[in-house]
Amino acid sequence: MSDLPYTAPRPTIKNKLDDVRTDFPRYITEYFLSLFPIVTWIRRYNLTWLLGDIIAGLTVGAVVIPQGMAYAKVAGLPPEYGLYSSFVGVSIYLFFATSKDITIGPTAVMSLVLGQAIASIGTANYSASEIASAFALISGVFALALGLARLGIIVKLISAPVIAGFCTGSAITISIGQIAPLFGITGIDNKKQAFLVLGRTLGALKRTKIDVVIGVLTLLYLYALKFGTAHLSKKFPRRKRFLFFVNILRNFTAVFIATIISWLINKNKKTPAFAILKTVPSGFNHMGVPTMTSELFSEIADHLPIVTLILLLEHVAIAKSFGRINDYKINPSQEFIAIGVTNVLGSFFGAYPATGSFSRTAIKSASGVRTPLAGIFSGILVVLALYALTPAFYYIPSAGLSAVIVHAVLDLISSPTYVKHIYTIQFWDFFVFVCSVVFTFFFTIEIGIYVSSGLSLLILMLRVARPRIDELGRLVLGKSADGVSPRYVYVPLDHPSFTTTTPPPEGVLIVRLDESLVYTNANNIDDEIVELAKKRTRKFQKYAEKAGDRPWNDAGGKDDAENVKKPRLKALVFDFSAVSVIDSTGVQSLIDIRKELNKYSAHNVEYHFANILDEQIQSALVTAGFDKQSDEDMDDTTGAEIGLTPEPRVDEENQISQTEKSTTTNTTGKRFFHLSLEEAIQAAADGWE
Repeated sequence: MSDLPYTAPRPTIKNKLDDVRTDFPRYITEYFLSLFPIVTWIRRYNLTWLLGDIIAGLTVGAVVIPQGMAYAKVAGLPPEYGLYSSFVGVSIYLFFATSKDITIGPTAVMSLVLGQAIASIGTANYSASEIASAFALISGVFALALGLARLGIIVKLISAPVIAGFCTGSAITISIGQIAPLFGITGIDNKKQAFLVLGRTLGALKRTKIDVVIGVLTLLYLYALKFGTAHLSKKFPRRKRFLFFVNILRNFTAVFIATIISWLINKNKKTPAFAILKTVPSGFNHMGVPTMTSELFSEIADHLPIVTLILLLEHVAIAKSFGRINDYKINPSQEFIAIGVTNVLGSFFGAYPATGSFSRTAIKSASGVRTPLAGIFSGILVVLALYALTPAFYYIPSAGLSAVIVHAVLDLISSPTYVKHIYTIQFWDFFVFVCSVVFTFFFTIEIGIYVSSGLSLLILMLRVARPRIDELGRLVLGKSADGVSPRYVYVPLDHPSFTTTTPPPEGVLIVRLDESLVYTNANNIDDEIVELAKKRTRKFQKYAEKAGDRPWNDAGGKDDAENVKKPRLKALVFDFSAVSVIDSTGVQSLIDIRKELNKYSAHNVEYHFANILDEQIQSALVTAGFDKQSDEDMDDTTGAEIGLTPEPRVDEENQISQTEKSTTTNTTGKRFFHLSLEEAIQAAADGWE
């Protein structure tokens, strides 16, 4: 057997360049084909898929119409802009989709972020719709660029508690902002911080109008259908499919019923009894090249990062979630492209930033959607609404739309079970979640997501920079296959769960690194391993009796007596089973450990490595000289530097002669890279008895 676990030569840079040159035409072809995933499934389209897509598409279209108009209110835009955004999102996505379930359009969170951004910028120089379309254009360009560069991996930098926290905080903020219109209260700026909006709304409750009747009844109707159909489905299983559609169309029917009631009350009145939408322009009246000047770009630049981040994060998180549920994988980079193209083209229709909607995606999935083509049928329904139903939109009660918004966003609030789980699993995840909610509530979504994301990354960096280093001991599990020799596992030596753990052979230390060995943690790993070795083993160096001859950092006295009782460090065994990467700084830290411990022990300590994961790590260790640890080789790399000067005398304090030292440091012929930890321990202990 070779001395090294990995014996095949590593590919050189020339080999890799040759491979790239040979395969370059294929890479280019695959890349351009991957930009349009529709080509992989459209040729297999059939009537069965068509039926499922028509049902799902029309169902989502019936939901997106009232939601789109309602969310436009949250963004501070006229209701027709929500329909523009809905049409473009559902119609274009199918060409670039890697998810059959996702529905792109206006969402509550994006609408709130956009509304806060528009309020911050002001409408003195540009209208709210011009600012909104500019956001759609530029954020779409950024998303498209990231997708073309295949940088979808960036979404993995945002942790699940951050996403859950900003969704929960956003849902609370949006709900609080809709209390005033639900109660018919005017004069409350719901773009301010949530705690201010809540305080001002509570202070204005005495101005409540008749709108509250429409709002509360609509909300009760929505929840009655939600829970009532769920109960009836269990009681009458044969009616389950019918009840399912009754349930998912509850937003549409709620707005329809509220509009009929509003028309009956207000049709003969010059002044409506309660707030209604009034005139909604028919068709696409705001199509054209979006306004974009250097002045406008400079005004929206500060808010572009958060708009783009939520645009991508919300969409990919929803797409991945439903991909797991329905057993398919999405391509985040390709989804970036879909979002980018949708918003760039949408800006020419007057749309504002659109992204994946959780509620409509869930409805689409549950409706039996078969392919992304279902979006076409949703788009057709939105176009019909824009051209044929706008006269009916006149009488839609504003309080009814507020009820639809509140009902929709409350589902985004994380359940107590989820919060309890993350608290139990990892306190710092719970802390990040709470910070995200709190900062969103007291400041803005923008600040909330920045703070929580930064905190999450900081915690990650601290974990990487200060990894856990375990000193391992043996735990006997029984007999091996031969029925004679014991079978060992290696566990943390001082862990309270393993009371029968035995230490490794005398003078041998086993350490396991729980992270990759890279520049962020190399110094910390160096310090901890050296301190562990000094704690467990003897220092082999004798000083003169005069205090002046003792190093300044050596206390002497009682420490000398304790030192003699410890064994001498003979070998250090590294378990690299969790080390997937090692860089030059990490290798240098191992060299520094070797130098310091060789000097501390006054001989060449053996360094064994087990469970090396790949040839890159092995190659790095070979480059550092850890594959040849004989006296001659080690003297060249460490002996001259650390000042080892053997003398033919007896070390009385440590009770070991120079001849004995020479014997114990002769490691010629040994293997230092091992496939298992047990093999490494046996090799480390061999010859030291």
